[in-house]
Amino acid sequence: MGHVQLVEKIKKIPPAYQQEVEDFIDFILSKRQSVVAKRVSPRKAGLLKGKLKMAEDFDDPLIM
Repeated sequence: MGHVQLVEKIKKIPPAYQQEVEDFIDFILSKRQSVVAKRVSPRKAGLLKGKLKMAEDFDDPLIM
Protein backbone atom coordinates (compact mmCIF):
# COMPACT_ATOMS: atom_id res chain seq x y z
CA MET A 1 0.00 0.00 0.00
CA GLY A 2 1.38 3.37 -0.99
CA HIS A 3 1.52 6.52 1.09
CA VAL A 4 -1.22 8.19 -0.93
CA GLN A 5 -3.59 5.26 -0.44
CA LEU A 6 -2.86 5.21 3.28
CA VAL A 7 -3.52 8.93 3.64
CA GLU A 8 -6.78 8.61 1.69
CA LYS A 9 -7.96 5.82 3.99
CA ILE A 10 -7.08 7.87 7.08
CA LYS A 11 -9.02 10.86 5.68
CA LYS A 12 -12.14 8.69 5.45
CA ILE A 13 -11.98 7.81 9.16
CA PRO A 14 -13.97 10.02 11.59
CA PRO A 15 -11.74 12.50 13.50
CA ALA A 16 -12.05 10.66 16.82
CA TYR A 17 -10.70 7.51 15.23
CA GLN A 18 -7.99 9.43 13.41
CA GLN A 19 -6.57 10.27 16.83
CA GLU A 20 -6.55 6.56 17.68
CA VAL A 21 -4.72 5.83 14.44
CA GLU A 22 -2.15 8.49 15.28
CA ASP A 23 -1.74 7.06 18.79
CA PHE A 24 -1.25 3.58 17.35
CA ILE A 25 1.37 4.84 14.90
CA ASP A 26 3.20 6.56 17.78
CA PHE A 27 3.04 3.31 19.76
CA ILE A 28 4.52 1.30 16.89
CA LEU A 29 7.31 3.85 16.39
CA SER A 30 8.19 3.95 20.10
CA LYS A 31 8.16 0.15 20.25
CA ARG A 32 10.55 -0.01 17.32
CA GLN A 33 12.86 2.58 18.88
CA SER A 34 13.02 0.65 22.15
CA VAL A 35 14.00 -2.52 20.27
CA VAL A 36 16.76 -0.65 18.46
CA ALA A 37 17.94 0.88 21.75
CA LYS A 38 18.17 -2.55 23.39
CA ARG A 39 20.69 -3.79 20.86
CA VAL A 40 24.12 -3.82 22.44
CA SER A 41 27.49 -4.42 20.91
CA PRO A 42 28.75 -7.99 21.19
CA ARG A 43 30.92 -8.83 24.18
CA LYS A 44 34.65 -9.08 23.64
CA ALA A 45 36.44 -12.19 24.82
CA GLY A 46 39.19 -11.83 27.39
CA LEU A 47 38.07 -8.65 29.14
CA LEU A 48 38.41 -10.31 32.58
CA LYS A 49 41.62 -12.16 31.81
CA GLY A 50 43.79 -12.26 34.92
CA LYS A 51 41.05 -10.89 37.18
CA LEU A 52 39.42 -14.16 38.21
CA LYS A 53 41.12 -16.86 40.24
CA MET A 54 40.17 -20.51 40.03
CA ALA A 55 40.44 -22.74 43.09
CA GLU A 56 43.35 -25.17 42.99
CA ASP A 57 40.98 -28.14 43.38
CA PHE A 58 38.53 -26.96 40.72
CA ASP A 59 39.06 -29.99 38.47
CA ASP A 60 39.10 -32.53 41.32
CA PRO A 61 36.10 -34.88 41.51
CA LEU A 62 33.29 -33.93 43.86
CA ILE A 63 32.91 -36.16 46.91
CA MET A 64 29.37 -37.22 47.75
